[in-house]
Amino acid sequence: MEEKNVCPGCKTTERPEEEKIKLIHRLNRIEGQIRGIRGMVERDAYCADILTQSSAANAAINAFNRDLIASHIRHCVARDLREGKDEVIDELAVTLQRLMK
Repeated sequence: MEEKNVCPGCKTTERPEEEKIKLIHRLNRIEGQIRGIRGMVERDAYCADILTQSSAANAAINAFNRDLIASHIRHCVARDLREGKDEVIDELAVTLQRLMK
């Protein structure tokens, strides 16, 4: 088994390979969008066009976050609650507050 480079004391989440691949593909698309926006700025593209692309990248990040938080609740939070770790509720509340800024 491959050893992961994880900081001591950091929490980790074992994800099914299919979910991990899906998340990475989304991030790759978002990364491409960001590179495209940078290219538009470098080429002095029209501001409204850049803003349209920026809005699309924001929507893509929000969709990524929605999928990840749903998975987190279904798996991590549910598991911790079954194990009696009620502090996960406070952690989830803080996480959701950060996402809603």
